Amino acid sequence: MSDSDPPASGVRVPWSEVHPAVREAVGEFLGGSVAEAVTQTSGFSPAAAVRLRTAGGRRAFVKAVGPEPNADSVRIYRSEAEIAAALPASVPAPRLLTSFEIEGWVTLVFEDIDGHHPAMPWRRDELDRVLGAVERMSAALTPAPIAAPPITERYAAAFHGWRDLLTDDTTGLDPWALRHLAALAELESGWAGAAAGDTLVHTDLRADNVLLTADRVYVVDWPWACVGVAWLDRACLLPSVGMQGGPPPHELLPDPDPAVTAVVAALAGYLVRQGRRPDPPGLPTVRAFQRAQGVVAVEWLKRRTGWA
Repeated sequence: MSDSDPPASGVRVPWSEVHPAVREAVGEFLGGSVAEAVTQTSGFSPAAAVRLRTAGGRRAFVKAVGPEPNADSVRIYRSEAEIAAALPASVPAPRLLTSFEIEGWVTLVFEDIDGHHPAMPWRRDELDRVLGAVERMSAALTPAPIAAPPITERYAAAFHGWRDLLTDDTTGLDPWALRHLAALAELESGWAGAAAGDTLVHTDLRADNVLLTADRVYVVDWPWACVGVAWLDRACLLPSVGMQGGPPPHELLPDPDPAVTAVVAALAGYLVRQGRRPDPPGLPTVRAFQRAQGVVAVEWLKRRTGWA
């Protein structure tokens, strides 16, 4: 990761700007007035993400989002609340203490984890810890211990990037991708069968969704959880690892299985297509981050296909 790489952060809502009824309800749940509120800057959501301490010393991590500026965030937080409440204790995720909706705001209150995100650029020792935790998590979540949609349903519209680009303006598209666009669209079309499985997968793993403590690796932010193939989370993580100074994806997932190639094609098509779209309301940094991941994913795909 260089100084020019886009950060995994957006525009957070300060605790003081959260709806007063939400702040009051959080204080009541925690049993005391909030004495300290420290905003956490990582992540793209235009919401409050705050580590709180009450006057009595109780701590919690609170996420809260209102209908403005991005109404989709409300739906995403509802999904996260549902998934987080159902996750078994064996999952290395912070426990959801409560969630509620007031005045159009969705609020989630989690246990506060005194941890840190992996260093950027990636350090190999921390990367190995995270990859090991992902492997253990995938094994523990097979078969899926909770009800969640299949990945073919969750990502049916998203993993359509190369096929969308067949009819989009392709100005500025990577020359290799433009030359092979029809073949990439065909390769991508096989992703659903390749990604099917019986593992509960996170599907949005990045460094900003990981917390490290002295002895544990926690995976946070589960709104996109679904059921798919066990190696999917590793595959989803690797484009961001490569663009944030870590090893290239082909070194970390060398499996030559054509199913992996089909999923990599879908990931690359998604990142490239999304990176060409306008910024969503309230998320001014997410497209740059997707574009940077897309560059890494396309290089990975070039290597996997061997196409000149």
